[in-house]
Amino acid sequence: MTTVIVDYESGNLHSAEKAFQRMASEVGAGKVTVTSDPDVVRGASRVVLPGDGAFPACRDELYDHRGLFEAIEEAVITQGRPFMGICIGMQMLATRGLEYRETAGFDWIGGTVERIAPSDDSLKVPHMGWNDLVIDQPHPVFDGVSTGDHAYFVHSYHFRVDDPAHLLAHVEYGGPITAVVGRDNIVGTQFHPEKSQSTGLRIIANFLNWKP
Repeated sequence: MTTVIVDYESGNLHSAEKAFQRMASEVGAGKVTVTSDPDVVRGASRVVLPGDGAFPACRDELYDHRGLFEAIEEAVITQGRPFMGICIGMQMLATRGLEYRETAGFDWIGGTVERIAPSDDSLKVPHMGWNDLVIDQPHPVFDGVSTGDHAYFVHSYHFRVDDPAHLLAHVEYGGPITAVVGRDNIVGTQFHPEKSQSTGLRIIANFLNWKP
């Protein structure tokens, strides 16, 4: 059993790698590897797509000549392997993103990634720091996680889903901000679970145990 963290030059993956390796060891979930090799991604038991930076740049890196997106799509959509997107990796699930220019996403979960616009002018963008999760839909990745538990966010854009059934959790920041989305074998977190202490580690462990 192998969980791959996809490396597409979207940021430093060291903390994510260490957090997933730690929890995989604790729950007996096998090997965790960071890779940019499409063949390794295609053969993975689970796929994790992290991401830092701007939506268009991350999308361009994924859709270049290396064949990474095609490998991710084969593993997740064709073969039904569990998938977790983190931060921009979660936003890639959307139909489109509006950061800098309109850019197509994976369209695996319908919706649009748009700039955060808090109703309270005193709230700054980016939304950065700890915030309290509000769980909207039960899901196996929330086993042992409750409304009010903290997660760590750093982002200026958020994912407005078309179907409320795909909104698993949100936070309040001058209005609701999507925190977790999901459907079928796919889940995504806007926050960084590897930086969210016990709450994030629990979500990682639950994902590694999840059998959708």
